[in-house]
Amino acid sequence: MAADATTRPGRRTALLTVVRSTGVTAGLLVAYYLLPLDAPFDGGTVAGLVLGLIAVTALFLWQMRTIVRSPHPQLRAVEALAAVVTLIVLLFATSYFLLERATPGSFTESLTRTDALYFALTVFSTVGFGDITARTDTARVMTMIQMAGGILLAGVAARIVVRAVDVGRRRRDSKDR
Repeated sequence: MAADATTRPGRRTALLTVVRSTGVTAGLLVAYYLLPLDAPFDGGTVAGLVLGLIAVTALFLWQMRTIVRSPHPQLRAVEALAAVVTLIVLLFATSYFLLERATPGSFTESLTRTDALYFALTVFSTVGFGDITARTDTARVMTMIQMAGGILLAGVAARIVVRAVDVGRRRRDSKDR
């Protein structure tokens, strides 16, 4: 069945998706720069990182449910990925920033918030310029966890998102019949 005007998202709907995705990303970035990050990097920080990763996973699973139920699953998938990817990168950037503050020399240069975000995004995108590298075992382990998570997100999570979009489209199309 060809998509008709009732199933195809209009320009307004697509524009709202872009605006919401951009707004969520911008809001998360503003929070990253404004939140006080003066906690020591200790067991509590590591627990926070683990809890943050669990929360991002829970958010991801909830987002899959919203994609399946959405009248425009493709657009909902864009919003979901924008939020989840941004959260993961910011979670690691925060961890790198706190680690460098707690243990100077963990990286090849002292990290500002922007440097930590740059490093986290470089690792996530697998570009790996090499200008900032992890020096200590803790920094390397955190970087390896981010690398593995990025691979999982790119492979497994992307497949789950595509599957959710497919299920959502079929669900929507069966309602239209």
